[in-house]
Amino acid sequence: MENFDFGQAIKCLKEGKRVSRKGWNGSGMYAYYVPANSYPATTEIAKKEFGGDLVPYRPYLALKTAQNDIATWNPSTSDCLAEDWFVVE
Repeated sequence: MENFDFGQAIKCLKEGKRVSRKGWNGSGMYAYYVPANSYPATTEIAKKEFGGDLVPYRPYLALKTAQNDIATWNPSTSDCLAEDWFVVE
């Protein structure tokens, strides 16, 4: 499936698929959905706030960057209006 809009990209993300845009300049970039979960506290702030226990995280979107790392991601207006989204196989 190629060349769809952001609404379809969101549906694909929620189905566990990785999506990307033809308009992105970075090689190997894609977005994916991270569902809500709990993780062990690793920072002093989280340990103090949650007593060293699990920290609840809300769902979020993540981006595999051109620098080959992962960042949380908020789509730009251009991303939301684009119609060049595709599923990364």
